[in-house]
Amino acid sequence: MDVLNSEQRSKNMKNIKSSNTSIELCLRKALWKSGIRYRKNYKKLPGKPDIAITKYKIAIFCDGEFFHGKDWEGLRKRLSKGDRADYWINKIEKNMERDRNIDLQLRNLGWKVIRFWGKDINKNSDMCVKVIKEAIFAYIMENDL
Repeated sequence: MDVLNSEQRSKNMKNIKSSNTSIELCLRKALWKSGIRYRKNYKKLPGKPDIAITKYKIAIFCDGEFFHGKDWEGLRKRLSKGDRADYWINKIEKNMERDRNIDLQLRNLGWKVIRFWGKDINKNSDMCVKVIKEAIFAYIMENDL
C-alpha cells in the first residue's frame, strides 16, 4: 500500500464531494429509469437527504463506508494503528452519532429512512431500487392510497 505524505492526503480529502457523488448518481439514475421521481439533497428535511421521495415520505442516504463507519469495530482497530488515529476515530464516531440523530428526527416527522452503503449501490442498484419500491408499497398500503 502506498503511503501518502500529509500534503497528498490533504489534497485527496479536499476532493471528496459531499453531494452528487458517484453512488448518488448511480442510485438516482436507477430510480429515474424505473419511473420513481424524487428530490435531491432535500434541504427542507433534517440531514438534507441525498434523495427524498416526498410523495411517499421516504428519505434516502447514500453512505460511504469509511466516513459513516461500516464494520466499525474492524475499521476502528485499523484506524487506531495509523496516523492521527484520535482525529479519525472521533470524526467517524461523530458522523455515526449524527446519522442516528438525523434518522430519529426524520422518523419523528413521519418519514421512512433508508440508508445504503456505497458498495451495495455500485454492486446492485437494482436491489436498492427494489427496497425503495417496497417502502413505497408499504406507504401506499398504510395510507390507503
